[in-house]
Formats: sequence, C-alpha cells, structure tokens
Amino acid sequence: QVQLVESGGGAVQAGGSLRLSCAGSEYPATTYCMAWFRQTPGKDREAVASIDRDARTSYADFAQGRFAISKDNAENTMYLQMSSVKPEDTAMYYCASDRRYWCGDGWNSVKAYDYWGQGTQVTVSS
Repeated sequence: QVQLVESGGGAVQAGGSLRLSCAGSEYPATTYCMAWFRQTPGKDREAVASIDRDARTSYADFAQGRFAISKDNAENTMYLQMSSVKPEDTAMYYCASDRRYWCGDGWNSVKAYDYWGQGTQVTVSS
C-alpha cells in the first residue's frame, strides 16, 4: 500500500527555519512528481511547491525565495526547507505524489495528485 509520511513539523518563531520531510513507502515516490501543499482550518488546500523526476521545481509566489523543495532519491524522501517563516505560514503541511514523471502546469492542483500523506503541523509564533 502506498504511503507518504511527513515529519519535521513543530513550533517555530517568526524568522526561524524548519525542514519538513516526506518519506515514501511501498512506492518510488521520488521517481515521480511530488509536491507540498498546506491547509488552514476553513480554507482550501493550497500548493506550496513541486519537484519532478528531473528535480525541476515550481513554487507558489509566497514560497519563492523563502522555501526550497528538494529530494533524495536514495532515501525516497522529499524535503521542504522553510526559512524566514511568518505567522501566516502556520498550517498543516501535506505531501502529495502522482504516477507521472513531470508535474507540468497543473502542479498546483489538488486534483492532480492521487497519493497524500497525513500531514504535519507547522505553527509560527510572532
């Protein structure tokens, strides 16, 4: 059974850094398109960043320059390095994947992904 397991969330002060991880199990996740999304209560899930088979990346405007997505194929793990975090970055962060090699223009659509992790909470205090 395909599993994506996030870790690394927690509480951090504004301006600090945090690194999230997403490990794939029973599925070569880093071979395919992977992405990070986030969601706060009462709001739709929004895309943060994606990375494809060739390690090409895409970012939401709010993430550009502050967040960095990467992966380790040997570990079958994707990462999200969050820097200069802000209180508005507080959310549940989810990793997602789909059996396509390249993410394409639809990388930021929730509907484009078949597999999701359970999420890891990030809380940024001011």
